[in-house]
Amino acid sequence: MSDPATTGFLSVHELRDEVALGRIDTVLLAIADMQGRLQGKRLSARYFLDEVLHHGSEGCNYLLAVDVDMNTVPGYAMSSWERGYGDFVMKPDLATLRRIPWHEGTALVMADLAWEDGSDVAASPRQILRRQLDRLAERGLSAYVGTELEFVVYDDSYEQAWRRAYRDLTPANLYNVDYSLLGTGRIEPLLRRIRREMEGAGLYVESAKGECNLGQHEIAFRFDEALRTCDNHVVYKTGAKEIAAQEGRSITFMAKPNDREGNSCHIHVSLRDRDGEPVMAGEGPYGLSPLGARFVAGQLACLRELTLLYAPNINSYKRYVPGSFAPTAVKWGVDNRTCALRLVGHGASLRVENRVPGGDVNPYLAVAALVAAGLHGIDAELPLEDPCEGNAYTSGAETVPHTLRDALALFEGSKLAGQVFGDDVVAHYANNARVELAAFDAAVTDWELFRGFERM
Repeated sequence: MSDPATTGFLSVHELRDEVALGRIDTVLLAIADMQGRLQGKRLSARYFLDEVLHHGSEGCNYLLAVDVDMNTVPGYAMSSWERGYGDFVMKPDLATLRRIPWHEGTALVMADLAWEDGSDVAASPRQILRRQLDRLAERGLSAYVGTELEFVVYDDSYEQAWRRAYRDLTPANLYNVDYSLLGTGRIEPLLRRIRREMEGAGLYVESAKGECNLGQHEIAFRFDEALRTCDNHVVYKTGAKEIAAQEGRSITFMAKPNDREGNSCHIHVSLRDRDGEPVMAGEGPYGLSPLGARFVAGQLACLRELTLLYAPNINSYKRYVPGSFAPTAVKWGVDNRTCALRLVGHGASLRVENRVPGGDVNPYLAVAALVAAGLHGIDAELPLEDPCEGNAYTSGAETVPHTLRDALALFEGSKLAGQVFGDDVVAHYANNARVELAAFDAAVTDWELFRGFERM
């Protein structure tokens, strides 16, 4: 039986055979942008094999210097009108070459970004994560990660939703279907298609379950090495939207799409040594090793100053509501879902779950932040405070930043962020937040119109 973790991946030799047999004719060359979206080119498979495989392909460097609407915006050192909006090079990472079953005759390969002189594009999310994984490797460690990404399904197409200004949409379930087999059965044809076609793209599907919001669901995938998990995450997120669109439906991963429960993206992380043995578990309190305790302590100590990388948008912060299963208190606990950090598993499966990210997270940036924070805890030998054993919402503990503006100030003021990511990267993503804040501050919202049009 083939390994579900590798089914769907292709070697270059296998791609050549598939192209020769006429079964693959298109290769998607993809990068992850600042928002964690896939951007790139649809290439003729023949051209990819003849040229791009060996030399890469160019793309406009504004791809890491635009807002969510792809508008050019000021404030970026690496890309601007003054610099001429030149190219960077998209270098295919052949370890990521895979089939894309929801598009006929199609494969995809992720690319790393480099300047024409061969140096890395420092602000590229994939490179940001790679640098933190390299720091782990210098200590003989590697990170294994799982992401749990929730979404809401609507019976309306994306085009219908747009034309209705996203009002009065019909959720796929009209009541809370958390863990309900009947509720998931109502949309099983869509869920099953997503699961099967993700398997065909090389992802290892574990399960699907309903969630609390109307039409809300989660498909879980097996943990893997950190970089591969993040690559799988962005392929899945794009693919799920595309499959839903093909079925005349829409899916949103917004952190807070309405006034009910938000879409989370809990991130599980554990560490292994050079021999592949788990190192977080031990004989210490709560089943942690000294290294594991320091890793968790670092996450806790750095959580507020790195929240911008977990919650990158204005909407992200509307998810943090007491009693909503989204965290507000900067606390950790043993299997305690009211805390920002939850210790879960036993023995070799022991891991820490960061519950701060929402469905809008860029996984590369979030995992880079998790690793950087954990390494800070290890290097500084930080002691781990006692866990929260009750309701963290009412603990009186320090809280997750309330707004993007608060998170931006903490991120820009973080000495750790500058040390581990570089001042240029900090400035780049701080500018991204300022652009979003300026756009929001300039917008006249429905809330303002309903409150003020007649009555003010």
